[in-house]
Amino acid sequence: TVVEAAETSRPNILFIFSDDLTCQALSCYGESRGLLETPQMDRVAREGMLFDRCLVTNSICGPSRATILTGKYSHKNGFYNNSNSRFDSTQTTFPKLMQAAGYATAIIGKWHLVPDPVGFDHWHILPGQGIYYNPPMIKDGEQVKHTGYTTDLITDFTIEWLKNRDPSKPFLMMSQHKAPHREWAPALRH
Repeated sequence: TVVEAAETSRPNILFIFSDDLTCQALSCYGESRGLLETPQMDRVAREGMLFDRCLVTNSICGPSRATILTGKYSHKNGFYNNSNSRFDSTQTTFPKLMQAAGYATAIIGKWHLVPDPVGFDHWHILPGQGIYYNPPMIKDGEQVKHTGYTTDLITDFTIEWLKNRDPSKPFLMMSQHKAPHREWAPALRH
């Protein structure tokens, strides 16, 4: 498959992040009412790792992203809110550590931390919050415009990068989505 480990001692990491997505929206979490069926996400969870005991230290999207990247609470990483905070990209982040350890690193989708991403060999991000349809994006520092639904585009760009990456290196791919839109459910199924 596309996501085979380059080395068993250094596993590939596909980190899928979505704003405002409750665990009831993914069937792999076993929601008793069976609100949605998400077989492809269930397969990823089954074959990888499913986090079922997590703590969100800051539920606002930008500060939450900064916390995940740094492993530090907002008062330590300096990114408190989405309105007047700017991420200090000189901080140690886990993508920088992975990159230094020989991983191919990429982030595609919502960044929402103001400065350009650091610690990634490839990045293709939405400016700010991003928009749902026909989004402008920034690809490795260059402004680009795309046609389509943002969730589909982020997913397609993620798959494209995974298919075309250097297979001799383990990878870290951060595929980061906006909050689900009213038409989000079909994208999770595929």
